[in-house]
Amino acid sequence: MCCWDVLVMTETYLLHDLLSRAAVRSPEALALSDGDRHVPYGTLADWQQRCAAGLRGLGLQRGERVAVYLEKRVETVVACFGASAAGTVFVPINPILRAMQVGHILQDCGVRVLVTSAQRLPALTETLAACPELRHVVLTDLADGAPDLSASLPPGVALHAWRAWMGAEAPVGGADTGASVGHRVIDVDPVAILYTSGSTGKPKGVVVSHRNMLVGGKSVSHYLGNRSDDVLLAALPLSFDAGFSQLTTAFQVGARVVLLNPLMPQDVLKAMVRERVTGLTAVPPLWIQLAQLSWPASVASHLRYFANTGGRMPLETLTRLREHFPHSKPYLMYGLTEAFRATYLPPEQVDVRPDSIGKAIPNAEVLVLRPDGSPCDTDEPGELVQRGPLVAMGYWNNAERTADRFRPLPAAAGVRHAAVMVPEMAVFSGDVVRRDAEGYLYFIGRRDEMIKTSGYRVSPTEVEEVLYATGLVGECAAFGEADDALGQIIVAVVTPPAGQDTLDTEALTRECRASMPTYMVPRRFEVRTGSLPRNPNGKIDRKALSSPA
Repeated sequence: MCCWDVLVMTETYLLHDLLSRAAVRSPEALALSDGDRHVPYGTLADWQQRCAAGLRGLGLQRGERVAVYLEKRVETVVACFGASAAGTVFVPINPILRAMQVGHILQDCGVRVLVTSAQRLPALTETLAACPELRHVVLTDLADGAPDLSASLPPGVALHAWRAWMGAEAPVGGADTGASVGHRVIDVDPVAILYTSGSTGKPKGVVVSHRNMLVGGKSVSHYLGNRSDDVLLAALPLSFDAGFSQLTTAFQVGARVVLLNPLMPQDVLKAMVRERVTGLTAVPPLWIQLAQLSWPASVASHLRYFANTGGRMPLETLTRLREHFPHSKPYLMYGLTEAFRATYLPPEQVDVRPDSIGKAIPNAEVLVLRPDGSPCDTDEPGELVQRGPLVAMGYWNNAERTADRFRPLPAAAGVRHAAVMVPEMAVFSGDVVRRDAEGYLYFIGRRDEMIKTSGYRVSPTEVEEVLYATGLVGECAAFGEADDALGQIIVAVVTPPAGQDTLDTEALTRECRASMPTYMVPRRFEVRTGSLPRNPNGKIDRKALSSPA
């Protein structure tokens, strides 16, 4: 890495500084590729400033929320980084979510501006009516002469066309000097809210600061050895911390990101060949599918590394991938949205301990603690606790859940002197791990009832709420069942509605597919009669129901 790379990386304090600094260094270098669109850093930095000016023109105050509900495209990136430059907070929404889930997010964090498309808007009509704080909708593909869609919006919500909205002049020298058009913020201010499923109820919004984003990006780009000639394929949703980090790690060093919305595994393979991708991060279900494809020999000549996140990659899959590109370095990673990344296994350790999640990433410390806060002995199971600048700011407007997961680091952990008066907040993951004699960590399981499927964390309660809302079940309980391809599949035990002897599982499946994304739809329904078993607290006992399965 040259001294100019180091200068750019160390002078960034806010997320949008990444683009401004990269534009100063190499304005003609490509930052994004989106199909046939290729956007250089200078242009992207200018669009970032124009977007920020547009948001300020709408009267947004510091910290107000801007939701982005789009597939991966140039406008998605511009809206997120433009919101950062405006001093507001962006909320990336997974494009595969249905209206019910989108509505929860918009309501939960009081979104003021929604950036979406004319194609997606009609499905949100009823949802937006229940979002009292929404004031503006910006459509990225509203063409001249298109039908007027403003009538589909609730009273008091204004409709804007992206092209006209972005026509505002950026500040003089904006892309060249990094001049700001936004509210003054500092690196500990929030920049994004990333929604992730919790063990109970609907998804929780994890509040992420500028510092979280930048330190995480720098840490990952450091151990991956990212450089300006890298080409990273963004195959994961940008609403994921690991998905969005493809942008931050690339922009740290002036690399190029290829935006892809894959429908089939073959789409990933074609993009890697076409764009000569040097780095790909994916989740185990996608890697399992990719490993089964026939890979052109040319990929091995340019794929420098491949990384896994979102669950353990099966050893058979890892072996097949390494046969496809034997000179590419494999990085096995573990992380949680509440702290970006936590650990990685260096490539030279993959053959030695392929079942390990590695050690802490740079500028983070991972502890294994007992319930009393004291460190566990070698190979003793304990809770993974992470400390450092990657620890997020808590859950949005959820004091109870925040107090449960984000807690002061206990004195018994032995990492801070007792004379330091201000407590340090750490994130308690809920994951049980062990550490071997050489300091490498191994995942054992979760303390809560979260389901991990297709790389997503799914709350069983959220699945159950949708099942109850259909009116087709009397009682229900969802749980995860081990699956080689997906990690887990979702199984739901259901009873017929009161007064009925039968339950129509086909109708129930149709209702689920209409109300939730595909990865949340139960793969199997088990119909039972009578009441489901209860635990001592009177709640339906998922563990008792899942034991036979």
